[in-house]
Amino acid sequence: MRRKRVDQETSPLSHQSVLLEEAVSALVLQANGIYVDGTFGRGGHSRAILSRLDAAGRLLGLDRDPEAVTAGELLAASDRRFTIRQGSFAELNRLLDQSGLTGPVHGLLLDLGVSSPQLDQPERGFSFMTDGPLDMRMDPHQDESAADWLARATQDEIVQVLRNFGEERFAGRIARAIVTARARESLRTTRQLADLVARTVPTREPGKHPATRTFQALRIQVNRELDALSRCLDQIVERLAVGGRLVVISFHSLEDRLVKHFIRREAQGPRLPKWAAVQGPMVGGRLRPVGKAVRPSVQEVTGNPRARSAIMRVAERLP
Repeated sequence: MRRKRVDQETSPLSHQSVLLEEAVSALVLQANGIYVDGTFGRGGHSRAILSRLDAAGRLLGLDRDPEAVTAGELLAASDRRFTIRQGSFAELNRLLDQSGLTGPVHGLLLDLGVSSPQLDQPERGFSFMTDGPLDMRMDPHQDESAADWLARATQDEIVQVLRNFGEERFAGRIARAIVTARARESLRTTRQLADLVARTVPTREPGKHPATRTFQALRIQVNRELDALSRCLDQIVERLAVGGRLVVISFHSLEDRLVKHFIRREAQGPRLPKWAAVQGPMVGGRLRPVGKAVRPSVQEVTGNPRARSAIMRVAERLP
């Protein structure tokens, strides 16, 4: 689900991996280990991981976007330690097995959200800053685009998506405006939707386009991003070697909250029901959090404004 990532108000021409040094330092503890970059993008994190591996080390890159996979194939052709697969990290077990990596892995990196190349290509439909088809699919071969979903969703469904995935306080107003507008004309372009939201929202958040939350919510809905993240996390603990690391970079509170609660739950271990006479963990936890949440430095945000909302969490597999 992809990735170096964030709000859409700025548009640097080249992709910059967020928290590059911090993420790779936290992830790679064994030069001969097996690692997974679950959100390859354009390979910034993967190249940094490979620079820390010896000849025995292995790295598997995953991405839903066929353009990212094409970029990964060029890297794989020049470095036998690297393999790229097209697919969602939600299918982690299947993709690992398909790649011949049936044993434990020593680290998984997830850099969530949408990549700069995706934002910067109007034809992908992720950005409200330029006009293009209202698409937003990370894998353009999947069935339903954002425009298709908006054309069939009920007003109540649109409200729920905007509220739950965009934390949009004006979800009701925007949903009503969408339903009214589509009765006259199909909403097929990013400009149509962005302009509609701008006309509908009565106040603006400082420094944010009024359509920011709407576009975020639709992207999450179309790509089932939170569901994919949950499915991946459910698989990773069993696949991590003892001492292996999970590193997740999030770009909005919904993702970060999910990751934070997952790590906390796995650190505590199973709990007895509240009605039990004696309380306490039934067994020890399977993960331990490593350090505190990490945010980009002022210098990184100055050089790459898209990094400003990033937050990184790290956990380690316990015996």
